[in-house]
Amino acid sequence: MHKYRTHTCSEVTKKHSGETVKLSGWIHRKRDHGNLLFFDLRDHFGLTQCVIENTDNLFKLAEKIKPESVVCVSGKVIKRSSETINKDLFTGEVEIKVSSFEVLSEAKDLPMPVFGEQDYPEETRLKYRFLDLRRDEMHESIILRSKVISFIRNKMISDGFLEFQTPILTASSPEGARDFLVPSRTHPGKFYALPQAPQQFKQMVMISGFDRYFQIAPCFRDEDGRADRSPGEHYQLDIEMSFVEQEDIFKAVEPIFFELFTKFGKEKKVSKNPFKIITYKESMLKYGTDKPDLRNPIKISDVTEIMKRDDVKLDIFKKSIEKGSVVRAIPAPNTSSKPRSFFDSYNNWAKEEGAKGLGYIILEKTNGKLAAKGPLGKFFSEKAMSELVKICELKDKDAVFFSADKIKEAERISGLARQKLGKELNLIDNKKFEFCWITDYPMYQFDEKEKKIDFSHNPFSMPQVDIKNFDKADPLSILAYQYDLVCNGYEISSGAIRNHLPELMYKVFSKVGYSKEQVNSKFEGMIKALSYGAPPHGGMAPGIDRIVMLLADKVNIREVTLFPMNQNAQDLLMGAPSKPSDAQLKELNIKVVEKKK
Repeated sequence: MHKYRTHTCSEVTKKHSGETVKLSGWIHRKRDHGNLLFFDLRDHFGLTQCVIENTDNLFKLAEKIKPESVVCVSGKVIKRSSETINKDLFTGEVEIKVSSFEVLSEAKDLPMPVFGEQDYPEETRLKYRFLDLRRDEMHESIILRSKVISFIRNKMISDGFLEFQTPILTASSPEGARDFLVPSRTHPGKFYALPQAPQQFKQMVMISGFDRYFQIAPCFRDEDGRADRSPGEHYQLDIEMSFVEQEDIFKAVEPIFFELFTKFGKEKKVSKNPFKIITYKESMLKYGTDKPDLRNPIKISDVTEIMKRDDVKLDIFKKSIEKGSVVRAIPAPNTSSKPRSFFDSYNNWAKEEGAKGLGYIILEKTNGKLAAKGPLGKFFSEKAMSELVKICELKDKDAVFFSADKIKEAERISGLARQKLGKELNLIDNKKFEFCWITDYPMYQFDEKEKKIDFSHNPFSMPQVDIKNFDKADPLSILAYQYDLVCNGYEISSGAIRNHLPELMYKVFSKVGYSKEQVNSKFEGMIKALSYGAPPHGGMAPGIDRIVMLLADKVNIREVTLFPMNQNAQDLLMGAPSKPSDAQLKELNIKVVEKKK
């Protein structure tokens, strides 16, 4: 017989009745019935109930052993009586009558329980992650992550993609998030950078003559953590393809996501391909965000022109429009019966969010016609009201909120209000995965803080302006062949068709103040590679962590990450970051200057 087990804790069933088996695992929980001691034995695969009678010499040993101790037991498989069968367990029709009980590793008192799904502080959970991962819910999420990655890898290979590994130690990039720097021992005073993404390397793979590349790539960014973003590192499915246009990438990726989310999506309905394509401009107007949750049926409308009408007597809006504001309307379906406190709460909420507030009207049929009620209702003529109803697709018993502000602020608050209404009015179908592409991002944006033109997205993207006309084009009017894949309000991936022309690259960077010499210095490898014959190419990089988070139906990315950092970028389990020793600093020719308090 095997030293530790003949079966796993998920295998023993009534067909094994009468057989002697050996199992090894963790004591999941114990139940002392006086004359009988029951305990569930757990391993990676499942649970099996074991029982020891109080007349047995093993009873006292088992009685004092603490939960989560690792034991090896042998015993006969016996059927449970009909009233004691556990239908929730695959092994629930049998139990093991223990004849041998060996303690392989005894556990101390637990800082947090494994049995049950108690809501323990995240600091405790991360400090004792190895215990947290034993809990069924966490264990299943990590198993799901492994299966998702395996599925993606197999799918990519079957679709003709080759898997390559790009460098981890590389050069610092001046664009994007902050780099993590690594000091060089052999080159004192110089530093490597951990890659924020394999962006330049994967482009060079295409320039090297390979046609389809992928990698499950680790990426490192020194940025603040959020619920849907790890503060230090994350993994992404890095993809690049040669001789493609934007639509070719969509066609290659969509079937993978449809199959992936159908297979692991817990029977939720998945958008059929082709996925919806929404321009950035349209998305910001209709949804107030470039990450729209399309499960929410509410659509925002621009009603600036209506508010300008002579038969709309809202001077506060007219004056705001004269100062450069726009007015956005956010429908609130079937809310006319809500108390005034409901509407006032949204006005107060908007102010708390830093906006000017939200006005509103309520629609109700009177004599067969829709009439506006509420504080602003009397200021609309019948004709103006009819036009508003048409533009906003309003109906009887609806209400509509108004936000008047500069365009960015109006987009922001209307988008947040749309999300809030969708949740509070239970309009969001949680049994769906709604995918869409957001396309045609602006190449540039005006940085209000620095008072200059800057890139709005990926600087290596192909602009939608011919090289001959590029110099005379207004930077803020230039769109790029950039796209995001969005699902249920989360950005799953960013991507772009790349700029493969060196001369156009110089022009693109010149718009944000880079000289040709600076581009050559900062992106030496890329410019050099593009100068020796580069194919038109493009790609994207879906985030593995965020994909698994959606599939596992979690709201925090740390719930699907094996050993995550906390929100302050600290590894509480291993104690990182930590201070280096004086010897290490000396070897690296580095001196640490203490920050003044």
